Amino acid sequence: MQDGNQIHAGFSDPIFQSQGAFRALLAALSEPGLARDLGEAIEAPTGLEPATAVALLTLADYETPIWLPAALRDGPAGAWLRFHCGAALVEDPARAAFAVIDGAAPEPKLAAFSAGDDQFPDRSTTVLVQCSGFEGGETVTLEGPGIAGHRTIAPAGLRHGFWAEVADNAALYPLGVDLLLVRGNQLLGLPRSTQIVEAR
Repeated sequence: MQDGNQIHAGFSDPIFQSQGAFRALLAALSEPGLARDLGEAIEAPTGLEPATAVALLTLADYETPIWLPAALRDGPAGAWLRFHCGAALVEDPARAAFAVIDGAAPEPKLAAFSAGDDQFPDRSTTVLVQCSGFEGGETVTLEGPGIAGHRTIAPAGLRHGFWAEVADNAALYPLGVDLLLVRGNQLLGLPRSTQIVEAR
């Protein structure tokens, strides 16, 4: 529990839990649009979904710049990440290796984050988009690597115009950000190679 200066625990079994979470993260990005469970939940700090916290514990370390909205960066979530990952929390979205955004918030746009460059396309930002659910929102149809034919999804709690941003991001391929939509202990991958072929 986080109260005052007390910080939530991280993994109880770091090696086992991080390995399991890493496999689930890879699976989410290799099969876009299919929700994956990140395993045993942890008690995440205020403002971070459990899967967001697990993903950052798994992927980030002291060399990893992370962008958070100011309210999270300056609050318990920022303190938790500094304590458990030693991560640098940056104010410039373009400098982040990983970022966490509220899917319903109007800013920052996906274009604010690093899309990589021609020499190092892999140095783009991975953006964790916290949403309100994986059903009940605008229906979109996906195509691309890891999808047999097409796949439809309808995540809820995303801002107006979000899917147009995702389509613009995919048009940059092989550059562009990779997305992980997060709710609770699950996440859904949308790598930059995924095409948005229909939204309604």
